[in-house]
Amino acid sequence: MTYAARSPRTSDPRRRRTGARLRAVAVAVSAAVVLSACQGAFDLPLPGGAKGDGPSMRVRVDFADVLDLVPKSAVKIDEVAVGQVEEIELNGWTARVTLTVPKSSKLPDNAIAELKQSSLLGEKYIALSPPAGGRATGTLSDGDLIPIERTNRNPEVEEVLSAMSLLLNGGGVGQLAVIERELNNALRGNTDEIKHLIGELNTFVGGLEDQKAEIVRAIDMVDRLAARLAAQKDLIAQTLEEIPKGLKILADQRVQLTQMLQALSRLGAVGTKVIQGSKADLLANLKALGPVLSQLNKAGDALPKSLELLLTYPFPDAALGAIKGDYTNLSVTADLDLSELKILDGGSGPTIPGVPLPSIPKPTIPVPVPTVPIPVPTPTAPKPPANPLCPPLCGSDAPGDRSWTSLYGGDAA
Repeated sequence: MTYAARSPRTSDPRRRRTGARLRAVAVAVSAAVVLSACQGAFDLPLPGGAKGDGPSMRVRVDFADVLDLVPKSAVKIDEVAVGQVEEIELNGWTARVTLTVPKSSKLPDNAIAELKQSSLLGEKYIALSPPAGGRATGTLSDGDLIPIERTNRNPEVEEVLSAMSLLLNGGGVGQLAVIERELNNALRGNTDEIKHLIGELNTFVGGLEDQKAEIVRAIDMVDRLAARLAAQKDLIAQTLEEIPKGLKILADQRVQLTQMLQALSRLGAVGTKVIQGSKADLLANLKALGPVLSQLNKAGDALPKSLELLLTYPFPDAALGAIKGDYTNLSVTADLDLSELKILDGGSGPTIPGVPLPSIPKPTIPVPVPTVPIPVPTPTAPKPPANPLCPPLCGSDAPGDRSWTSLYGGDAA
């Protein structure tokens, strides 16, 4: 007869309960010790991209939408994980993602970033690559920013399924059939008109393209005008408030304004009559002034020069600088012949060309002619020494000369 040895742990139920309690307490103590070294669930290591041991750099990328991308997601270059996502923050209306990639990646400065998915239901990751079909320039360095213009994302599975369900359920096919049928009805029999319309649209678009610079300039000017109007908004509001007052004043003075306009109309009519009545005389006066103006034009520089001599006669204005003091010596010699003056006996006498002299009738009563004493020659006196101030116009003092000398401002020579 064989007896099976029974374990005390299984044979006694109280001992089994005590051992279970001790194991639970040990597990709780171990968990408390492990969790005491961290501040929360975010401090626990998460699965994610690779983090190399070499030197790394931080690159910022702007996305329009990062979907459900989380920190510690992978960053891949040529489908190889080289870094990870460090931080995701909101930057206005876009999302800014901070990446950590090794410096040995040698990415160009104009690199592009795409948000992709590893599989149909896999995790999101960011793929960095050189520009497609473009020339790479520079080198991506620490702290650089890849703008939103060089970022993109792949469509989500939900978006693809939604579009497919819309297409399979007839949501879009029915409408496309209706649109196609209506277009066929509209275009049937109107081929020439449609061709003409397309030609006109082409001409119109070409004209807009040729005047693109002018259109842009007009839009800029409108924008500048709007800015000025916005800056003077208070003044415009004040002006609009004052305009009704001015209109009220004009309405109150409407009678006076009407009378003024009627008086101006009458004045215009009278002025028109005066101008029409004096037109012939005005034209005649202008024609008569023609020869005078032509002669003045021919005079040229002689007229102003004569005016200069008129004010300083008998010296030109250039000689005034040589005169010292307030007087000068002037000697004038005039020869007179009384036999040539026939005015008293009715003769013609000297005449001025172009100016007729009035004729003087002979007197019926004899007019006594005064006798002119004959000058008696005087003994010749010794001639005084020549005056050094006498000008070259000094006359001769010979006894036989019939001359008289008049001196101004000096002694007789």
